[in-house]
Amino acid sequence: MAVRLQEETETSNTSPRSEMLHTALRQLENAFEGLGLAEGFREIIRQSERELTVAVPIYRDDGQISVFTGYRVQHSSARGPCKGGIRFHPGVNLEEVRALALLMTLKCAVANLPFGGAKGGVSVNPAGLSRTELERLTRRYAAMILPILGRKRDIPAPDVNTNAQTMAWLMDTVSMLDGNSTPEIATGKPVALGGSQGREEATGRGVAIATVEALKRQGRDPKEVTVAVQGFGNVGSYAAQILAEEYGAKIVAISDVSGGFYNAKGLNLKPIREHLQAHPAQLLEDYHDNGHFEQISNAELLTLEADVLIPAAIEDQITHENADQIKAGLIVEGANGPTSFEADAILRERGIHVVPDILANAGGVICSYFEWVQDLQSYFWDIDEVRQQLNRAMCRAFEEVWTFAEEHDMDMRSSAYSLAVDRVAYAIQQRGLFP
Repeated sequence: MAVRLQEETETSNTSPRSEMLHTALRQLENAFEGLGLAEGFREIIRQSERELTVAVPIYRDDGQISVFTGYRVQHSSARGPCKGGIRFHPGVNLEEVRALALLMTLKCAVANLPFGGAKGGVSVNPAGLSRTELERLTRRYAAMILPILGRKRDIPAPDVNTNAQTMAWLMDTVSMLDGNSTPEIATGKPVALGGSQGREEATGRGVAIATVEALKRQGRDPKEVTVAVQGFGNVGSYAAQILAEEYGAKIVAISDVSGGFYNAKGLNLKPIREHLQAHPAQLLEDYHDNGHFEQISNAELLTLEADVLIPAAIEDQITHENADQIKAGLIVEGANGPTSFEADAILRERGIHVVPDILANAGGVICSYFEWVQDLQSYFWDIDEVRQQLNRAMCRAFEEVWTFAEEHDMDMRSSAYSLAVDRVAYAIQQRGLFP
């Protein structure tokens, strides 16, 4: 199994990861103040309902034993079962998973899905494991977090460095231990095992839809704009492809952890995607096109001349150090937490519009909801139905956030957070406290 590392860089377990939690909590506090939310509700929403840390020992192919640390955090089940991905990365730690679980709660609320937020991960460099070792890791991790999983309790999905195969192993492990076939225990599975058509492209398609909806409200034609995409992994590559092929946008720059390309006249994405599929690690490195582009770094891509910037790599990419150099007038966040709190304020002062992550990349969890529903009913949709329903859900969520922002004279991030917090708090209030 080829392991995608292009959306991540090697990081330590300290400050860069803590920054995302810091940013999320500060945005949350702003929403609390704007809504005038009672302190009791604030305390509930600030904290995770449940946090599990597990040891994940596996046999290596040479017979040695390695022990990895895994996490699963359930932030809120007020609006329904917890939902969120599982990532394999050396930088995974509890604070990162805690922040991502919080963001998932808000994302599900913005999309008005009957889910709460969860997230999980294992601190591991998957590039250093064989396919069989990855399978052992996945199965042992699934068994360790099984006590808090459940088709109506907590439903995992793929995330960074995990994919449909990972979810197949997880689903099979739970099914074997449960003694029943339980395809609804996870989403993002292969179609043959109860996965949904269109799930692989869903997050990227949602980013593309959010981009087009934002451009419409600015009175701009997608065919007349240039787009730079940082992070040409699953999300970024599909967003770029869909924007180019279905909406006519010009993709002028792309990048991943191995570097990037820039061509002011536009890049030909088809041969680049073919190169990625053939590359052992699915990276842009070693791709050549007879000098028809300029090689750039991830950092350089962020400050290029482009109408739209899509940061679809990792968190904390736009900071106070480079926010004043951003030239794009519209930022659509494909990654989770790519913009720091301080950078967000700078962008707002400069009049740069930002479609926040909890709205822009909600396409993945929306399609995961579709998959979960299909599994529960054992009735599956075709690709056209999935795309139609995804487009409807994304456009509805975008319109609700946009309208809320206009009515309350606020930017889209503040609007999305406020709308999400209001919905979560209302659910808590309606349910009451047990006992």
